[in-house]
Amino acid sequence: MRYFKKKKIFNLINSEYDNFFCGFGKCEIKNEIIIISDYKFKPSIAYPQIILNKEQIVSITLDSNPPQIKYKEEWIFISSEYKDKLKEFVERNDILKSDKNWTWDNILDPFLDTDFTKEEQEKTLRELEKYGIDRNETREIRDNVSKQMYKYNFDTMLWNWYSLGLSDVLQAMRVKYSEEEFKSFYKYAMAIENKTTYKNRA
Repeated sequence: MRYFKKKKIFNLINSEYDNFFCGFGKCEIKNEIIIISDYKFKPSIAYPQIILNKEQIVSITLDSNPPQIKYKEEWIFISSEYKDKLKEFVERNDILKSDKNWTWDNILDPFLDTDFTKEEQEKTLRELEKYGIDRNETREIRDNVSKQMYKYNFDTMLWNWYSLGLSDVLQAMRVKYSEEEFKSFYKYAMAIENKTTYKNRA
């Protein structure tokens, strides 16, 4: 059984609140290309704009929130408002679909508005170990992002109880880090995302 946890307050300041939910820019989906503009994550290859031809796209994850496009070794986020058009693009161009990756979601479980039993916590740790993320690394990551993730989920009154993933931790840490620090974290976060062997769907 799960129980809602007491909210942790870390004295969120206005500048943090204004920048936490940066969004994922604008997206124009044409017949065979996707144009992304005003992308907010500066370390990304998509910053501030990119044009993706269908041949350049490795896969697209439609069942994540937000949807994600795999380009080279990077995942680019597309606002959920474009999901229907993105689905049509996938079907029209026979793009490979990849299942949602739960790796970052599992790492970020402690920062949900939900408590987990010891059995559930152990199951999550074993799942992460399957993909080469041992318990020490999981603990280090959680310690590193803890304060920002509590601010992001509780101080903003988002109170997400179901799922926090890669896009959430990037938005949260983007507010804290300097440009160079965030560049390093962004690269590391993508490497963690790419550790999982994706189950692809034709």
